[in-house]
Amino acid sequence: MKEQFRRHIEKISPLSDEKFDYVFSFFKSKKIRKNSIIISSGDLVFHEYWVFKGCLKASYMLEDGKERIIRFAVEDWWVSDYDAYFKNAPATLSIESLEDCDFLVLSLNDREKLCNELPEMNYFFRKKIEAAYSAFQRRLVSMLSNDAKKHYEIFVNQYPMLMERLPKSIIASYLGITRETLSRISNAPM
Repeated sequence: MKEQFRRHIEKISPLSDEKFDYVFSFFKSKKIRKNSIIISSGDLVFHEYWVFKGCLKASYMLEDGKERIIRFAVEDWWVSDYDAYFKNAPATLSIESLEDCDFLVLSLNDREKLCNELPEMNYFFRKKIEAAYSAFQRRLVSMLSNDAKKHYEIFVNQYPMLMERLPKSIIASYLGITRETLSRISNAPM
């Protein structure tokens, strides 16, 4: 896990051995089983998570009781309820494991300390936030401007690794469509 995490950071921000060991000392390793909840709506959120192994979903419940999946997190991705994490506010999202997961946990205080002490980590986290913001914007534009079939095609092209790992009901929730609609459009020629 340590070496994979180092490669993950050094894709953006190279670190000396000494600096990497210092950075790694701020992270705690955690394992959870499939269907475990790491954040529930209403919780205060003190941590973000880097996924070493497994898949998680971040979702919220609509008033009618339907779940809407906001995003996934698989190997080398980060996840939290960032609005709650950065603002010290109650979570609006729930985060649940879809598979057994191993991940590293970082508190906001430790993140701030790393960013203040090491320009390399400040740069790393800034680039990760920029990439996440861009991805959310692309998803929002896609949801607003494309029909379900096109949105599905974009999902398949961007995240082929998720197609084999996730049940169709989970993918349908992410796309904001019914399972039946997903079956119909996934069986249609692209």
